[in-house]
Amino acid sequence: MNKYLRYLSLAVLAVMLFSCKSGEKLYNQGRYDDAVKAFVKKLQRRPSDATSLSLLPQAYNAAMEFHEGRAKQALASNNDLKWESVKNEYRSMQNLYNIIRSAPAANAVVKPKDYSSAITGALENAAEARYERGVQLLERGDKQSARQAFEEFDAALRLTPNYKNAKELRDEAYAIGLVNVMVSEIEVRSPYYQFTADQFRDALVRNLQTRNINTFVKFYDSRMVRGDSKFRPDQYMEMRFMDFIVGQTYVDRYSRDVSKVISVPGSKKDSTGKAIMVDITVKATVFVTTKTVASNGVLDYRITDVDNNRVLRQDRVPGSFTWRNQFGTYRGDERALSEEDRRLMGGRDIPPPPPQDLFMELTRPIYDRLASDLQSFYNQY
Repeated sequence: MNKYLRYLSLAVLAVMLFSCKSGEKLYNQGRYDDAVKAFVKKLQRRPSDATSLSLLPQAYNAAMEFHEGRAKQALASNNDLKWESVKNEYRSMQNLYNIIRSAPAANAVVKPKDYSSAITGALENAAEARYERGVQLLERGDKQSARQAFEEFDAALRLTPNYKNAKELRDEAYAIGLVNVMVSEIEVRSPYYQFTADQFRDALVRNLQTRNINTFVKFYDSRMVRGDSKFRPDQYMEMRFMDFIVGQTYVDRYSRDVSKVISVPGSKKDSTGKAIMVDITVKATVFVTTKTVASNGVLDYRITDVDNNRVLRQDRVPGSFTWRNQFGTYRGDERALSEEDRRLMGGRDIPPPPPQDLFMELTRPIYDRLASDLQSFYNQY
């Protein structure tokens, strides 16, 4: 037990010596903030540590000189956003204040300066700078400037919540910078089938709305805004399914022989009267029927500017889907069948889905590709 306590004491002493040395090392490296933290941490454990009591004031003064110098340098610049840099330096110094105040021994040798009021003032000035930039941008009246103004007002509110009327101006900037994209009815051009692609459009618009691919782009279903005199689209997206074709049902039939060696009780018995197991080969013929129906089509989409009717993007997205049904029967010994063969035996002959269902399956890969294309396109805005 005494041996364990001796080792424990040596370990604690080693940690304390390392902590002290690490504080000195940080100080000698010019990492004054970290040195202050190390010395205060040491004094929280050993309030009478001579090295920490001696070097802490020097480390604190050096850290303060560094941050105050950077704050003065920022204030002397012509940068509109200089108060944000000043705020960061004030917060670093306030952090040192809080650290030193947490240890009575540290507070006894250093009287740290409280920068809480200075931080509040810097935040007000920083918010005002962002606010003024936003006002100037908003006065330009164009979409791009309005989007930049939105960012400025948003930054002002992050610096100082509820600053002046920044929230109202941010909402106004958003409304001006917004691009409203109206998705038209989707036409399905096929010489054989007549139906609409409303389900596809519903899913597409819903996904584009929830993806939030761009803060300043919103998608609307034309059916939802029809008759709304206040709604004015900026862009119009037209979509047509071209050459939607459902092929003939293709039937493939084949057979294969299967066999398996199994153990069964024989006619002979052992000394206990139990039948001796013997290996036999069981055989069967599996008859497999596979029915397939291939469907394919191309989605042609075009995005135009409502004001000048200029085509902004146009592309075609191909897609295909193959329906498949497979089932089987067998003749012979069922024990020869594999697990896969048994699954085939569980299948049944069913008719292909109607063209509308095949069309919806066909649109799934097209939908994913189109959504990805639109995200890439509108990320440029």
